[in-house]
Amino acid sequence: MPTKTKTPTTQYVCSECGYTAPKWLGKCPDCGNFNTMQEELVRTVEQTPTRTGVSQMKAKAQPISKIGYEKFDRVKSGIEEFDTVLGGGIVRGSLVLLGGDPGIGKSTLLTQVSAHLAKTCKVLYVSAEESCSQVKMRCERLGLHSDDLYLLNETCLEDIETELVDNQFVIIDSVQAIYTETLSSSAGSVGQVRECASKLMRIAKSRNITFFIIGHVTKEGSLAGPKVLEHIMDTVLYFEGQPEDNFRLLRAVKNRFGSAQEVGVFEMTDEGIQSVTDYSALFLSDTRGISAGSAVTPSESGNRCMSVEIQTLITKTAYGMPRRMSLGVDYNKLVVLIAVLEKRCGIPFFNADVYVNAMGGIKLSEPSVDLAICSALASASSDVPIDKYTAIFGEVGLTGEIRPVSYADKRVNECIKTGFKRVILPTKNMKTCKKYEDKIELVPIQYVGQMVQILGLKPRN
Repeated sequence: MPTKTKTPTTQYVCSECGYTAPKWLGKCPDCGNFNTMQEELVRTVEQTPTRTGVSQMKAKAQPISKIGYEKFDRVKSGIEEFDTVLGGGIVRGSLVLLGGDPGIGKSTLLTQVSAHLAKTCKVLYVSAEESCSQVKMRCERLGLHSDDLYLLNETCLEDIETELVDNQFVIIDSVQAIYTETLSSSAGSVGQVRECASKLMRIAKSRNITFFIIGHVTKEGSLAGPKVLEHIMDTVLYFEGQPEDNFRLLRAVKNRFGSAQEVGVFEMTDEGIQSVTDYSALFLSDTRGISAGSAVTPSESGNRCMSVEIQTLITKTAYGMPRRMSLGVDYNKLVVLIAVLEKRCGIPFFNADVYVNAMGGIKLSEPSVDLAICSALASASSDVPIDKYTAIFGEVGLTGEIRPVSYADKRVNECIKTGFKRVILPTKNMKTCKKYEDKIELVPIQYVGQMVQILGLKPRN
């Protein structure tokens, strides 16, 4: 006999201690915290008394040798950089969450993607924040036209589900603006976002529909709503950049069908968002090699390698405690590298404020950028610029030794394509990079002090 499901009911659960109550309370009676009671959906399941013993499982465990491979079909979105970040294209039946600051271009990007997909498939664009006429105006401004692109202005998830007829791709703009009738709380609450995301996941997997979901971000830059929202999704993307700047970065922080380290570069134009394949205009400045304090390193990001410039500025401190500030570089890494230069190379930083910035707003977290940061700091301290055709990479240890890094040959090849003439790299990476000796000058080093001597970055007295 099948189980009987009663009418769904709701309860309020404290997010701090787990205390439950039948109605909302401003203060949790158990832990005493305020505004922590969140609405959750509860379904009471009644089982027949005749069913006893071990439950009958529909799925049975199988040995891994008998498990077949599942092939994921990918569809091109029409935007090259977007496909690269997704891992080669859009996987059918997946859930893609796109977050970003207001006005960054999330709706514009997905409008272009939906218009391209509508050339071969039926696409539904659900606009919960804008009217259909506003979305149409955006499409006309971008020059996008398709009879298979359907627009729907609706906020109720149950009404949206009834419109899903033969739709292969659905865009939800945004998940914080829709609600389900099973909960009494307003749209955007923690319970509503969690329940709507769960229902969308069940629809996507059962009907093989691909969902693109736009999510708001908090003032700290993280996605608004419960963390389970990101756990449910197959792919989580962040759209970053300054609204007054034309360049945008699309970063993958989670991807079940590809690398989670990919970064896509876009440019906002009058015709919409365009892919950027030449990164020199974004990550490299025209003044490198002229002013002291800058160094270029080939950074590995997912399946690609990009030459990124690191800039430093050193000024005399006006306070008792010198200041250290980093943008795009881990702060703790900067402090450690400053200590290594002071101890192993005799470069003083105890009475100076240090500022480090990675060009283009990119975040450099891999250890291969250590040597480039050290060279930029030494260049700023000695006021001696580094040659603009010199690239540097390598991991720096606390004893001052230069450790090998991964994908060294790929990094050297990127320097050749970018037009560099010399590469300073770890000695242990020379074996894999010797094949490029006839195309570029390779300078192997073992200690950070050798880098200071080769570049002539002697500390000022």
